Amino acid sequence: MKKLSRLIYGFALLSFSCDAQENGPKIQSPSTIDYTYEVVTDSIDIPWGLTFLSNNELLVTEKAGILYRVVDGVKTEVQGLPPVYVRGQGGLLDIAIAPNYQETGIIYFTTSSPLGEDKGGHTALYSTQLEGNQLVNTKLLYKGDYNTKKGQHWGSRISFDDQGYLYFSIGDRGNREVNPQDLTRDGGKIYRLNLDGSIPTDNPFVDNDNNRKAIYSYGHRNPQGMITHPETGKIWVHEHGPRGGDEINVIKAGKNYGWPIITYGINYSGTPITDITKKEGLEQPLYYWLPSIAPSGMTFSTSDIYPNWKGDLFVGSLKFEYLERLEIKNNQVIKREKVLDSIGRVRNVEEGPDGYLYVGVEGKGILKIVPKA
Repeated sequence: MKKLSRLIYGFALLSFSCDAQENGPKIQSPSTIDYTYEVVTDSIDIPWGLTFLSNNELLVTEKAGILYRVVDGVKTEVQGLPPVYVRGQGGLLDIAIAPNYQETGIIYFTTSSPLGEDKGGHTALYSTQLEGNQLVNTKLLYKGDYNTKKGQHWGSRISFDDQGYLYFSIGDRGNREVNPQDLTRDGGKIYRLNLDGSIPTDNPFVDNDNNRKAIYSYGHRNPQGMITHPETGKIWVHEHGPRGGDEINVIKAGKNYGWPIITYGINYSGTPITDITKKEGLEQPLYYWLPSIAPSGMTFSTSDIYPNWKGDLFVGSLKFEYLERLEIKNNQVIKREKVLDSIGRVRNVEEGPDGYLYVGVEGKGILKIVPKA
């Protein structure tokens, strides 16, 4: 594996706490930790998604529409992708191996797809298998309807719960007035499928023929982080707010997470979206960021490799170019720290099968965080 190490000595991690979620974080005195990072593979412009096939083999998606297979740090382009509609924030998005990958060899990925009668594109979920550097048996499992040429808010992340269901996200596609609250339309939703792409019979909206039966929750803006909590098995999602109000939500079946009826953010122009932040029947976030950090990627650290970080949540910041550690107790964020400050736009973070944290950074590639001895 190609390793280019850089030592970070006495790195100051800015710490925060939050007495009340709506008051925002309060800065406390900084703490320090020593660690190194190693470049696993470099020269990837936007490493959107990554998944491990083994300790030394991983797949990395490049948003421009390239899938890399990386073995011992050497990357090779994988052939056989379906059409990718690269526009704005859209392109080749997330990738994840199936929970039963060792038996089936199945891999899932999401992409901005031009398929359909309307011009433009929408988010699509595929299953596939890998033979050498070639995708085979690729199947379209789900694609959002109502294509649009808008380039924003495609989502999209993939995760699995402990019951074997697959979850994935689609952003509101830049149509906040219609898509997030309309169960007959795709966009602004979290979806749940069986591993074969079929729709579970107990999904919350299957009884109405007009509804999108794969929908599991709605009222989302642009979810670009999704992870299964290692202890509770619940699906955690974070999503981009507008100007302010990025959120962490714990997903529950059939629930409405409020966008754009309620929000802690405002328009990018500074004008209000709504003066309502809470409303009966609409879910409150577990946490929200003010100001926005533009979150992307999310994972929990579960190994003993970083003893002071075990159980903590890690989220990338596109806007401020760092990896954020959040210590959470009793569903409250009690501490925040910057990790890899000023490293670049952090696009993704994953815990590898070896227990190390791997970070996708735009223009750099995939970094591995290693505690300093």
